[in-house]
Amino acid sequence: MSENQKPSANPLALLPIGLFLVLYLGNGIYFEYIKPEDGQMGFYVVSVVLAFSISLIVAFLQNRKRTFDEKIHSCARGIGDDNIVIMLFIFLMAGAFSGIASAAGGASSTANLLLSVIPSRFVVPGLFLISCLISMAMGTSVGTISVLVPIATAVSHNGGLSLALCVGVVVGGAMFGDNLSFISDTTIAATKTQGVEMRDKFRTNILLALPSALITLIILFVYALMKNGVDVGEFDYKIMQALPYFIVLILSIIGINVFIVLITGIVLFIGVGIITGSLTYASALSSMGSGMNGMFETMIVTILVASIAALMKENGGFEAILALIRKTANGKRGGMFGIVLLTAFMDIATANNTVAIVIAAPIAKDISNEYGVEPRKVASLLDTSSCIMQGIIPYGAQLLVASGIAGITSFSLIPFLIYPFILLMFVIASIIMEKGGKEPARK
Repeated sequence: MSENQKPSANPLALLPIGLFLVLYLGNGIYFEYIKPEDGQMGFYVVSVVLAFSISLIVAFLQNRKRTFDEKIHSCARGIGDDNIVIMLFIFLMAGAFSGIASAAGGASSTANLLLSVIPSRFVVPGLFLISCLISMAMGTSVGTISVLVPIATAVSHNGGLSLALCVGVVVGGAMFGDNLSFISDTTIAATKTQGVEMRDKFRTNILLALPSALITLIILFVYALMKNGVDVGEFDYKIMQALPYFIVLILSIIGINVFIVLITGIVLFIGVGIITGSLTYASALSSMGSGMNGMFETMIVTILVASIAALMKENGGFEAILALIRKTANGKRGGMFGIVLLTAFMDIATANNTVAIVIAAPIAKDISNEYGVEPRKVASLLDTSSCIMQGIIPYGAQLLVASGIAGITSFSLIPFLIYPFILLMFVIASIIMEKGGKEPARK
């Protein structure tokens, strides 16, 4: 089969991803709810890297008509795609930035600075707003949650406010920023796999995320007005430590190249850390290295998924999914719903929004071409739907980390995840109101 010739639909080619779901999701449910391991999150007993590695072996064993060398060549093409390579480099830079920013005290100082200027009566909507801004600047929802949940817990205890509500609004804000941040791994994955500029995806995304955030804020302001004024205490901060985050945020929004933004942020935090005494030469190097190490699993998973996706596509797996979508979808709207459902399902299965995007992206690109969905909208749908599910599932890292720090169950947070549910309604409404597109080519 030539490189340009489309394979025929073959549902069996999807076996590797099915095996991954059994290995990762099945074992995760077993160790989380049936036979928990002491001090171990159930969905982290089986490494996602191990599960994908076994799936890759199965993908290699399929299609005996192709030689091993031909399969290796397919994997190399998948891994060597320009967008995958750029993604890997950005992951490294984003890891270094996140590590140095946290070590320099930037995240905590930024949060405390914003909290100190918000009237105590409006501290709950303030926590949501702060979480949105910190997550956009940091590019990581888990990092934002790790920084802000202890603050939210203190605010709850000091002010006699609902702990689940305070933590829930932090999670919602973290997902807002993760969805929109220019240096988030989900944004990087969604845009690079679809070949679109980050600013174009941002402009499409903001039309969904901003109204959802504003409605969330209105709900939280109404809640605040119904409560009496509360004393939430005082929080220490240094303006100089917070300044680099605001600079990075501004540079990102105005569309500066992401590599320049990240390098600028790293240099600024090194300088601020040394001036304020929060960093030494050794700790600066160590923190950047630790941040990069934190990205290694994501990078390895990206390489493995790119390989598995290339083999599944060659064997007709993507055509099988497209055939199913053709039977159920009706035009452009149907294609867009297909992208959302596919990405959401992958996130439910993997409990990792970046991995979900990387798996769904090649199929979404085919749907984009076939149904006339603009690539920037595809990138937006990939990122948004994955972040919605990741911000809701109780076994995802975000809710597990938040509940672990706060000392409550992850399920208790679900009723207070206001922003993700509102965003979901906006996504559905935007697809229903979509016009144009083209009918798929019938085979």
